[in-house]
Amino acid sequence: MSQISNMQVIPEQRENTHEYSLNDFERLITLGTGTFGRVFLVKRRGTNNYYAMKAMKKSEVVRLRQVEHINSEKEIISSVHHPFIVNMLCTFQDVNYLYMIMEYIIGGELFLHLRRAGNFPPPQAKFYAAEVILALKYLHSLDIVYRDLKPENILLDQTGHIKITDFGFAKRVESRTWTLCGTPEYLAPEIIQSKGHGKAVDWWALGILIYEMLLGYPPFYDESPYYIYDKILRGEILFPPYIDRIARDLIERLLTKDITQRLGNLVGEAEDVKRHPWFRHVNWQALYNKEVIPPFIPHYSAVNDTSNFERYPEPSPEEFIPNENDVDIYRDLFINF
Repeated sequence: MSQISNMQVIPEQRENTHEYSLNDFERLITLGTGTFGRVFLVKRRGTNNYYAMKAMKKSEVVRLRQVEHINSEKEIISSVHHPFIVNMLCTFQDVNYLYMIMEYIIGGELFLHLRRAGNFPPPQAKFYAAEVILALKYLHSLDIVYRDLKPENILLDQTGHIKITDFGFAKRVESRTWTLCGTPEYLAPEIIQSKGHGKAVDWWALGILIYEMLLGYPPFYDESPYYIYDKILRGEILFPPYIDRIARDLIERLLTKDITQRLGNLVGEAEDVKRHPWFRHVNWQALYNKEVIPPFIPHYSAVNDTSNFERYPEPSPEEFIPNENDVDIYRDLFINF
């Protein structure tokens, strides 16, 4: 029985007219797990090319009411092309699963490197923040709100530059949207209060990210999401004395509850953030061209090295082999995969 029922290759990434299926890839090791799927390192058969394969179980996507998010993720990641955003090769599906084949980013999550280091020196944090700003500026120019900025969704490539991944919460928004989504510690007040939100939430999340990179922990933290939300709404930010006043000013202006006053959401948009004194020595064009030497280069021994990723229990070999009696009852929900 064929393991593919539909697929799409992103035109700019098309290698030839071959239609990809699960049979074209050798599954090697789990790189990450999520609520309704896994990310695997895979090798394209007959080549020495390695990719990250995101496999999502249709029944779980439907059960958790994430159909719109997954279809949006596929549409958005297919249409964006930027040095600091992960590239996708193709998508396809079988009876039980949806698959996205992405470029393999060998340096792993920024989260892992931050935890290993404890916190980043200001120049290193500034480098990553600046590359994130360029990516957000690009996405916002396309009316795309990312909505899930955090260290777990920022990967480091083999040279130490960032690649933003996981567009499951991204959405094209011309004015406002009301969907509650994101990671508790990174949620902007307007999301929590269901006031409707837009691009400003990404600039709030940037403020959280910069704080966490510099200090090693987010500014609003608690074991309970309820108390995290309470702290966010109260907006009390504590800074240790070693955080310089310019970095503190940037963070406070990004973490402004009033969106009409929040840096990045003013008339100058991303340019206002770029012009903040904390970034005064950044050569933005050289950064975009990847001409700036990164402050840290991930270690790896081969093109298929996975040492920069956590280890996970592997699923059974039969997990992704459709039973010939299986019926694809969800096909019409993912018609563009």
